[in-house]
Amino acid sequence: MPFFPTARPIARYLVALAFALFVGAGVAHAKPLNVVATTSMIADAARQVAGDRAEVTALMGPGVDPHSYRQTRSDIAALARADLVLWHGLYLEAQLEEFFLDLGKRRNVVAVGEAVAREKLLSHADYEGRFDPHVWMDPKLWETVVYAVRDALIKTDPDGEATYNANADAHVAEIEKLVDYMTSVTATVPKQSRVLLTAHDAFSYFGRGYDFDVLGIQGISTESEAGLRRVEELVDTIVERKISAVFVESSVPERNVRALIEGASARGQDVTIGGTLYSDAMGEPGTYEGTYIGMIDHNATLITRALGGDAPEGGFQGKLAAGS
Repeated sequence: MPFFPTARPIARYLVALAFALFVGAGVAHAKPLNVVATTSMIADAARQVAGDRAEVTALMGPGVDPHSYRQTRSDIAALARADLVLWHGLYLEAQLEEFFLDLGKRRNVVAVGEAVAREKLLSHADYEGRFDPHVWMDPKLWETVVYAVRDALIKTDPDGEATYNANADAHVAEIEKLVDYMTSVTATVPKQSRVLLTAHDAFSYFGRGYDFDVLGIQGISTESEAGLRRVEELVDTIVERKISAVFVESSVPERNVRALIEGASARGQDVTIGGTLYSDAMGEPGTYEGTYIGMIDHNATLITRALGGDAPEGGFQGKLAAGS
């Protein structure tokens, strides 16, 4: 997870540009609210909570990696026009952090992932002073983020408080049902098969919540390099634990996973790709997998079925696309 000493002057320049665009545009506050979110997961939470009181735009679409994303000029213009900017924080948007910290001194900017209590966050030996940002992988933690989105909307638009409270409670109730489903189906995976090996270390909160050993080829940031020694260590683990399925991710190239499969095969252990998981981005807009509920349902159902457990092909609500 690299740091960039020149990032702050660049961030200040971009914030100044955003502020100039905002002043020049002469934007007047009007309904519905104009909300801009960084990730699709945060945008989905904002849409669920705001309903028709806001128009929500996500900067990062399907397949986009937030760890390496850099803002474009059109992003800056969108942020300048926004009544509310929602970003994750916890160093997820690594290349944007300084930009948002500076923008927050002038504009209505909230890091909703930072609402999760520190004692519930996972640290990582490779990144001193930083936490694993992938809290959406545990729906119970994501409920906290949903309420942080609600609070940001209420602060921005106090007249909508009743709507935001009701919608947030309804969405969290649906997430609670998803949690019950996940707890039930993941429990059917045999003990010896409860190993989740993926392209990067994005699933540790899922593993902690549902009792899986989680291994990632890369670290918690896709900016980390997967060295030959790491690949060799994981091949050893695959052979020793007789792991039969590994997973690729929709927002991470699969070449490292392919290298693992080839290495294990050379040592006599057959390994298949269990499927593609949604890690740092959701599915296509307009699909069930393009919602937070659908994204997590897809992951839990696919992991369960690929590792020998029992889950309905259609998932939690019978809405998963065939073969997803």
